Amino acid sequence: MKKYILLTAVFLAAGITGCKKNYLSQEVNPNQPSVTTPQLSLAGALVSTAAVISTNYNEYGVWAGYWTTSGNYVPNQSINEYQFTNSSFDTQIGGLWINLYSNLTNYNTLQTVSAASSSFAYFQAIAMIMKAYDFEQLVDNYNDVPYSQAFKPSSILFPAYDKASDIYHDLGKQLDAAIALINKNTAASNPGSSDIVFGGNMTSWKKFANSLKLRLAIHVSSAPAPLGASDPLVTDLASTAGEGYLDGSTEATANPGYIKALASSGATQQNPFWDTYGLDVNGNPPFNAVYWRANDFSVKFLQNTNDPRVYGFYAPTTGTWPAIVIRGNVFGDVSPNDQANPNTSGIGPGLLKSPSQNTVLFSGAESLFLQAEALLNGFITSASTTPYTTPQQLYEAGITASFVDAQAGGTYTPVPADNTGAPITAGQTPQTPDFVYTPPTAAASQALAVTYYSQNINNVGWAASPNKQQAIITQKWVALNGYFNLEAYNEYRRTGIPALPSSIDPAAISQTLPTRIFYPISELTSNQANLAKEPAVNPFTSKIFFAK
Repeated sequence: MKKYILLTAVFLAAGITGCKKNYLSQEVNPNQPSVTTPQLSLAGALVSTAAVISTNYNEYGVWAGYWTTSGNYVPNQSINEYQFTNSSFDTQIGGLWINLYSNLTNYNTLQTVSAASSSFAYFQAIAMIMKAYDFEQLVDNYNDVPYSQAFKPSSILFPAYDKASDIYHDLGKQLDAAIALINKNTAASNPGSSDIVFGGNMTSWKKFANSLKLRLAIHVSSAPAPLGASDPLVTDLASTAGEGYLDGSTEATANPGYIKALASSGATQQNPFWDTYGLDVNGNPPFNAVYWRANDFSVKFLQNTNDPRVYGFYAPTTGTWPAIVIRGNVFGDVSPNDQANPNTSGIGPGLLKSPSQNTVLFSGAESLFLQAEALLNGFITSASTTPYTTPQQLYEAGITASFVDAQAGGTYTPVPADNTGAPITAGQTPQTPDFVYTPPTAAASQALAVTYYSQNINNVGWAASPNKQQAIITQKWVALNGYFNLEAYNEYRRTGIPALPSSIDPAAISQTLPTRIFYPISELTSNQANLAKEPAVNPFTSKIFFAK
C-alpha cells in the first residue's frame, strides 16, 4: 500500500488505457506540493478520474448483463467460470486499487494545498467531492479499505482498514462540508478552465456533491440493520436538499480537450472510452473493441420492450449485410461458431460517439432515478426536485435523459466494403459491411422516450408497473449500460433487480453470480498484516456492506 500512496500522480497502467505521457498527463509529488498549482493539480487529477471510470469495469459489464466475451477467443475462466484470484483482474479491477489511490493522493494534495488560503476554497471543495467519488468506488469494489490512515506516509507506512459503513458515513460528512465551503466562500478564486467538468460553475459542483450523497444514502437505505432507512445518511438528506441535484440538463462530464489523435503524434489524446473500445490512434479497433460483445440478456430485454436504445448501446452484426441486426452472446456460451464476432454486436454508437466525446462521471439520468426512488420512499420532498414533483415525473425524466444520452432514434446506413475495407465495385460481393450511424436530434430522442414509457408494459410504463421501485431500478439499470457497469452491479447486489443470469459455461464453479472480488495481489504483498485482520473473502457469500 505505501508504494501506491507515495506514487506520483499519474502513471496510467494498462487498466486505465495504457496512456502515454502527454499533455493530458499530470505528475505531482505529494511530498512536494509547492511544485504545482491548484489549477494544474485539479485539471490533471480530473483527467485521471475520467480515465479510471471509463475503462476499469469490463468484468462488471459482463456480470451486470450488458456485455459478454467474444466467441473468437478461448473462454475466459476468470469471468465466465468465476475462477479468479487476487491477481486475475490486475489490469482491470485489481489495477483500479492502484489507480484510485494514486488519483486520491492527488486530490488529497490539492485539498491540503488549497486549504492554506481561503481564495482557493473552491479547489479545496472540489478535491473533497472527488475524494468521496473515488473512495466510494473503492468501498463498492472491496468493502473495507484503508481510509483514515491512507495519506500519512511520514508516520504510517502500513495503513489500517476502516469499516466500509464508517467510510460511507464520513464521505457523507465530507460532501456536506464541501457544499458548506462553497457557500461560505463566495469571493474565492474561480477554477475556470482548470475545471474540466463544470468550467468553474460551483452551483453545478454542489449538485454533483448532492447527487453523490444521494447515491450513498440510497445504497444504505436498503442495507441490513442497523443501517437502512433510518440511517443518518438517509435522514440527513434534507439538510442539503435545497442545493438541488443533477438532471437531464446538468450532468457531470469531463473533457480536457479530447481530440482525434494521430499515430504520428505519439500521444493518446482521444477520449479514453473511445480509445479503448472504439478506434485507436491508427484508426484500428483495439483489442477491447473486438473482445467485448453484446450480452443476449440486455439485447433481449431492450427488444422485448420495444426500446430503440438497443441501436445506440449496440452496433449491428457484420455477418448479415445489409440487414440491421442486433444480436448478443449468451453469457458463458462456449460455442465459438454461434458466438463469433460476425454474428454478434459490439459496443454501439450511442456510447462510442466520437474521439472528442465527454467522459460522463455521473449522468443526469442516474440522478433522476435516484431522486425518484428517494421521493417514492419519503427520503426527500418534492420541494427539492423541482420542476419534477412526483416520482413518476422523475422516472419519466430519467428515461428521457437516457434516450438523449444514448442517441435513441438515429439511423444506420449500411456501406458495403470488400475484405480490404475499400468500397465495393460492380460485381464484387460485400465481405465486411460498415454501418454509418446518423445521430438523431435531442428532440427526436425525447419524443421517442414519450412513446416508449407510454407503453402498457411492466417496468416501462409507470401505470403498468405495480412495483414502482422495481420499475425505477430496472430503468436505472437500462440507463447505466456501458458507462457505469460498477453502479449497475451495485444496484443488483443491493436489490436483486433485474434478475441477472449467471454463466451457462459448464465449467463455471457456481450457479450464481459473484458477490465480491478479492483484494488485489498488490495489497496482499505490501500491506499483508492489516489485510489479514479482514474477514476472508468468499466470492459467492461475502458481501459489500449494503448488499442484500
